[in-house]
Amino acid sequence: MHLIDYTIVVIYLLAIVLFGIFLQRKASAGIDSYFLGDRNMPWWVLGASGMASNTDIAGTMLITALVYALGTKGFFLELRGSIALILAMFMIFMGKWNRRAQVMTLAEWMHLRFGVGREGNIARIVSAVAAIILTIGRISYFAIGGGKFLGEFIAVDARLASILIIFLALIYTVLSGFYGVVLTDLFQGVLIFVAIIYICAIALQLPPLPETFAISIPGTEQLHEWNFSEWSSIFPSMEVDLPGDYGRFNLFGAILCFYLLKVLMEGFGGIGGYMMQRYFAAKSDREVGLMSLWWIFLLSFRWPLVTAFAILGINYGITNQVIPDPELVLPTVIATYLPVGIKGLVLACFIAAGMSTFDSLINGGAAYWVKDIYQAYLNPQADNRKLLAQSRWASVIIVMVGLLFSFSISNINEIWGWLTLGLGTGLAVPLLLRWYWWRFNGYGFATGIAAGMVAAIVTKAIVLPSFPNLQLAEFIQFLIPSSCSLAGCIAGTLLTPATERSVLENFYTVTRPFGFWKPIATNLSRNLTVNITLENRRDLLATAIAIPWQIVLCLTGIMFMMKRWDNFLILSLLLVVLSICLYFAWYRYLYGSQKSKVKS
Repeated sequence: MHLIDYTIVVIYLLAIVLFGIFLQRKASAGIDSYFLGDRNMPWWVLGASGMASNTDIAGTMLITALVYALGTKGFFLELRGSIALILAMFMIFMGKWNRRAQVMTLAEWMHLRFGVGREGNIARIVSAVAAIILTIGRISYFAIGGGKFLGEFIAVDARLASILIIFLALIYTVLSGFYGVVLTDLFQGVLIFVAIIYICAIALQLPPLPETFAISIPGTEQLHEWNFSEWSSIFPSMEVDLPGDYGRFNLFGAILCFYLLKVLMEGFGGIGGYMMQRYFAAKSDREVGLMSLWWIFLLSFRWPLVTAFAILGINYGITNQVIPDPELVLPTVIATYLPVGIKGLVLACFIAAGMSTFDSLINGGAAYWVKDIYQAYLNPQADNRKLLAQSRWASVIIVMVGLLFSFSISNINEIWGWLTLGLGTGLAVPLLLRWYWWRFNGYGFATGIAAGMVAAIVTKAIVLPSFPNLQLAEFIQFLIPSSCSLAGCIAGTLLTPATERSVLENFYTVTRPFGFWKPIATNLSRNLTVNITLENRRDLLATAIAIPWQIVLCLTGIMFMMKRWDNFLILSLLLVVLSICLYFAWYRYLYGSQKSKVKS
């Protein structure tokens, strides 16, 4: 890189840190300010922040690699997480259910669902610990991807470069809290869109890809030949024949089925990670819906961006030499196709994308320690000064532990697959049952979480190394943790007493979920239960529309960049039809609601 590029990056990084210092006083008003921005931030700011937090360096490198190597099949594989399909379910019903609880963290929510006695306390502690562990894993993932990206541009050790960026993000996040996270995300989101427009414009100026071309596959020196029509098809074949590491995707149809099952479990269970913080911070049910709609729309532009990178990577292979590692397509394209100055600006954009994810992780993870462990059990009488000090120390320690774990892993896809299919699946079952089965209790929740996480760790450390057949790896990482978690949930629930009826009635009245709640609903007023039933029926119909709508929205941008005008026309017409249906099934029913009062 040229000195001008380095200067642009340095100026950006300094500006972000100074902005964090500027917001320090506003964030220091209390932990509601530090972690939720006083629940008073506009929906469009929260939605834009969410988009920026979802657009991280490691994830962008990974999905660029998958689209480069597999075409639209790479998009469908990312049903497992990077499409953020759970946003469709949060937009329609899950977001407003969580906001109505009026809590700060998912762990605190456990008191609303299971009560404030031993049952609720066990569920709360286990939930907090699980969330912190998952946060540490995601920080490791960020460190690996960030290092791999920055190592291509900065003349220092890749991991050291990543640690430097993490350290800067830690400074402004620790100082400014949720205000700093959201407002810097808003600025970083603007930079991300600058990168999207510029990279897409370069790719569109290239001639169409040839009918056949070669790409590399990790784990083999053999190049793979693709036919453009198959590479860009919106109707992928159910079986593929790929060598090397991507051979794990050869049973393509079966893999897509359980990816879809996984994402439906997560969406209907409300497993949102750091995303959940923005829903807890929203002002009303209506703003939850608008925030989610805006978030989905902005995030859909990520797919034209990664498609443009993939096309430029293929063009590089045609005109120069095939890029040996698909995960290096992103930095190779930036280094090759961007001129001096623009290269520094785009590099700053992707550093911004990484930092916007990282700051959300830090702030969200620290909230579990401060609210659900320190204040709830260790020091209930702690004043505002002590709580803020704990918030900052927790942020630092979580980051340090995440960095230590990152040194044992080198492959982005490896850790992302384990986080989404291992730990994520182990958590999904108890998070699903808590909403829809009235008999499910806090003991069952805690047992299910513990069983799922232990099974995920054992599967990763012991079971998977015994199966050299990579095609089985994805299924094993999904089936073992989810089965163990389900068994733990059922055993823990049926072997212990049910949650107090007054607690269940309050939870059902406040959040209004659908599911198996008839024994609880029968004791409530008929007018209330009728209104809840009508709302739930509308939400289920709208969800059935919103999920394909989000998939088609993302695919339409991909086809535009691939210049598959036949597919683009079909998807555009389908998108219009689904948008009209979504308006009548959901959007016209958006309204503000009074904030629910949770009984203590």
